[in-house]
Amino acid sequence: MSTQTLNAGTIKRIHVNQHHIRHNSKADPSDHLPVFTVKTSKKNWKATKVDVRGDSRMVYRPNDPLPCGARVWMETYAEVVVAEA
Repeated sequence: MSTQTLNAGTIKRIHVNQHHIRHNSKADPSDHLPVFTVKTSKKNWKATKVDVRGDSRMVYRPNDPLPCGARVWMETYAEVVVAEA
């Protein structure tokens, strides 16, 4: 497992993939998928662990989702360490 540190200053949105959670509940542990996605304007990271090192907030916008369809996410400008699967 590798880790990536995303510097403070850029907005990062952290999503939980409910489809991967459902898949993992039925799959062999060797076939588990990462359930977190950390998105910036430049790249997405799939992860099994996410460490937010500063302030963050949870957002729920049922009537105004993100372009990806997410209605709930965490967002932060803080440094984030991502453990990639």
